[in-house]
Amino acid sequence: MDLENRAFLKLRPVQDTKLTQLVQPLLQPQEQILQQYQGIRDGVVFTDRRLLAVNTQGVTGKKKMYAVLPYSRIQAYALESAGVLDFDSEMKLWFSGLGCVTLEFLAGSDLFALSHLMDQAILR
Repeated sequence: MDLENRAFLKLRPVQDTKLTQLVQPLLQPQEQILQQYQGIRDGVVFTDRRLLAVNTQGVTGKKKMYAVLPYSRIQAYALESAGVLDFDSEMKLWFSGLGCVTLEFLAGSDLFALSHLMDQAILR
C-alpha cells in the first residue's frame, strides 16, 4: 500500500497464495491469517492481530513495501456495498495518526465477514 495514496484497489478474496508466503516471515508466533485479498500486484492480509498490506513496487515487482496496521489504531470503519452499475464494494478504515485507508473489493467479497472481523478486532 502506498501510504501517501492510502488505497488498495480491485481486491479479490484468495487463499494460500504467494501472498501467504510473503507475509509469513512477519507473523508472530500463534498469529493466524483470517482473510486474504489480492489485487493485480498488491495484497492485504487480515490476521487475528493486525492488517498487513503488501505493495509491490518497480517494473520487475521484486521490491516490496510492507505496511503493518494494528487493529488497536483503528478508530472507525465504514462499508459500502456494490450497486447496480458500481460492481465494487469498499471498506474505509480510519487509523489514529494515519488517516483514512480505503480497500476496494471486487464483487463477491463478503463484506459482512469483514465487518464481523473488524468488530471482533476493535471492540475488544
